[in-house]
Amino acid sequence: MRKLLYLTLSLIAIHVAAQKTYLHCGTLVDVKKLSLLNEVTIIIDGNKIIDIQKGYVAGSANDKIIDLKKQTVMPGLIDMHVHLEEETGPNRYLNGFTLNDADIAFQAAVYAERTLMSGFTAIRDLGGRGVNISLRNAINNNLTKGPRIYTAGKAIASTGGHADPTNNYRKEIMGDPGPKEGVVNGPEDAAKAVRQRYKDGSDLIKITATGGVLSMAKDGSGAQFTEEEIKAIVTTAKDYGFKVAAHAHVAEGMKRAVLGGVSSIEHGTYMTEEVMDLMKQKGTYLVPTIIAGKSSADSAKKPGYYPEIVRAKALVVGNFIQATFAKAYKRGVKIAFGTDAGVYSHGKNWMEFIYMTEAGMPILEAIQCATLNAADLLGDDRIGIIEKDKLADIIAVDGDPTKDITSMSRVKFVMKNGTVYKNN
Repeated sequence: MRKLLYLTLSLIAIHVAAQKTYLHCGTLVDVKKLSLLNEVTIIIDGNKIIDIQKGYVAGSANDKIIDLKKQTVMPGLIDMHVHLEEETGPNRYLNGFTLNDADIAFQAAVYAERTLMSGFTAIRDLGGRGVNISLRNAINNNLTKGPRIYTAGKAIASTGGHADPTNNYRKEIMGDPGPKEGVVNGPEDAAKAVRQRYKDGSDLIKITATGGVLSMAKDGSGAQFTEEEIKAIVTTAKDYGFKVAAHAHVAEGMKRAVLGGVSSIEHGTYMTEEVMDLMKQKGTYLVPTIIAGKSSADSAKKPGYYPEIVRAKALVVGNFIQATFAKAYKRGVKIAFGTDAGVYSHGKNWMEFIYMTEAGMPILEAIQCATLNAADLLGDDRIGIIEKDKLADIIAVDGDPTKDITSMSRVKFVMKNGTVYKNN
């Protein structure tokens, strides 16, 4: 009797494991060829795509069929510049003194799920307090819902730089943060800060190569690292398998970062043609974050929304990013999709597609920036495309993005790693 029960349970286990998922796609975006395919079936086994066939293929009686015949299907979107630990608001600067890591973690979990449900199955978190690392681990262990997270942990700055966590504190609490806190001065500090990020569990490195808009520091324009410091960061990062992303608004800071070997320039507000050509030569990506510029400029017009030191910068800098993106795109700079989510409300990442197409990039190329290009910049070729043997990160939107860009806001289906999180 016991042997019969064991055999029965084994057969049931095999039966369940054998179930495949068939997605019947009305339209499929081919992000490699920049084309639309009609009536396609994607076959998924576990967390992988095992086949793609023309027409609506039926599986066995045990298989699951999901009807997406009225939707446009594409790879899960990837946002290469996100901050899941925070969200814009008039209390943002006070929160640093009033919220504990546990408060931030619960808040971040909400933002992560919202991001996933809006079709972004992977994101690059470019700086927080370290809660982003714990959130990544929780998602990977299925303790909470969210996108795949590739996180920088704490961004690296110079003293007084954009990511110095003590900017504008009163002197008694300002202290002198160092490499452990992500603040460096000189190549030796720079190498130590990278090693600390490795110790903390980061996936990549983020530096603030110039001043920034939302930091409590008066200057958002100057270069804030020497080229030697950047080279020390990049060289050490390579030892640990890290890529380096560089926040940068002005040309000199960008030039030093590109020559230093970073993988991407974030924002690129005042990028010159010289820098664009240098980026083409080095293969450096631009992650433009147009929505962040527009959002911060709009928020700066609201009385009391930002401290005056921030408001003055936001009113100016935010108005340039879209035009710079247009020039960089036309000049042939490699582009990866990124939004700086957290500077605006999480879940509205899709609006970047509007601004990219307004600047002259066709929507299928913009989708390619948020899939194939983003995966290339991540260095993860398992995602970003719907192909055999790739991971099953797949979404579907209601409508045709090539005819109605707002269809990118109407995400009806979300699958990450073969698991369905949303199916409307």
